[in-house]
Amino acid sequence: MKKKTKITKALALALTLGLLCSGLAGCGQAQSVETVSEDLATESVQPTETVESTETVAEGTEATAENTETADGTLVRVASLKGPTSLGLLFLMNKADKGETANTYEFQMATGADEILPLMVKGDLDIALVPANVASVLYHKTQGGVKVIDINTLGVLYMVSGEDGLTNFTDLKGKTIYLTGKGTTPDYVLRYLLTANGMSADDVILEYKSEATEVASVLAEDPTAIGLLPQPFVTAACMQNDALKVIFDLNEEWNKVQGEDGSSMVTGVTVVRKEFLEENEEAVKSFMEDHKASAEDINADPATGAALAVEAQIVAKEPIAQKAIPNCNITYIDKAEMKQALSGYLDVLFHQDSLSIGGGLPESDFYYDAE
Repeated sequence: MKKKTKITKALALALTLGLLCSGLAGCGQAQSVETVSEDLATESVQPTETVESTETVAEGTEATAENTETADGTLVRVASLKGPTSLGLLFLMNKADKGETANTYEFQMATGADEILPLMVKGDLDIALVPANVASVLYHKTQGGVKVIDINTLGVLYMVSGEDGLTNFTDLKGKTIYLTGKGTTPDYVLRYLLTANGMSADDVILEYKSEATEVASVLAEDPTAIGLLPQPFVTAACMQNDALKVIFDLNEEWNKVQGEDGSSMVTGVTVVRKEFLEENEEAVKSFMEDHKASAEDINADPATGAALAVEAQIVAKEPIAQKAIPNCNITYIDKAEMKQALSGYLDVLFHQDSLSIGGGLPESDFYYDAE
């Protein structure tokens, strides 16, 4: 059916300031790292800084806005962060534009979770794609007023360097690692992996930068430095400097220490307002089917996905998008597998910093259709 798209004022400003610069010339120069939007790395956030507007909510999903039944089907209002989670929606957005979906969708993209959370709380959105830890925060802030329906993105963090001889995680001992955001998800994940490999943060030197572009600039100036970056910054940095390579995929490192029956490193999940779900369960199930197909489509056809990403103004250059998409770990996981992967991940974050997931682990009712 029909799709409506909104671009927030903050997003419009970010697009002006942060989209890819022209061309891939000047490879290896420090300024060349600004060829990727910083917003593509903002899907790991510190919820204690982004959910203040929800503090006074007593009944989180006592929605003030009623869902609209249109001639073309149920109106489903969906928001996502400009980054890998939105990439997984692109084929769905395209089909909705062509009237090929049962639901009528209204999509909007935001640059930060703090833009999305108040809208979910007030009932101005029905479904949101947010960082995994933020979903847990939202669950607590709304007193169980949201449910998670799928995992849409697994880990997008990679360690990049031109230094040789770093083959085991323990080889990082004594090294300086550049990363963004002390007290954010990348920081928690790295600290967990260091501990799981018999080390601690005291065994390395952690140099924090405010933005991923700053980490990439360090690597551009000194390829022997070690940087922890998300996609698509990893792809952009390596394309622009042949000396750089991925030395550790943090997804793989996570899986090594968790084992076959452990959790997964989860970047993004999809949540639905409980009230909307209760009133429109068939529409939610239809969205889930559409979302699954869209994730499968972009993984199967990254070239078309890259073109759609440029059209949606998520990325400005197709070459980087096309090469990055296969490494963005766009996925669709639901039900029991979702619960196992996500609950274990949240447990790790809880033991790193309970406030990072809202102060406590969600109850079983957080997970939709997971039994």
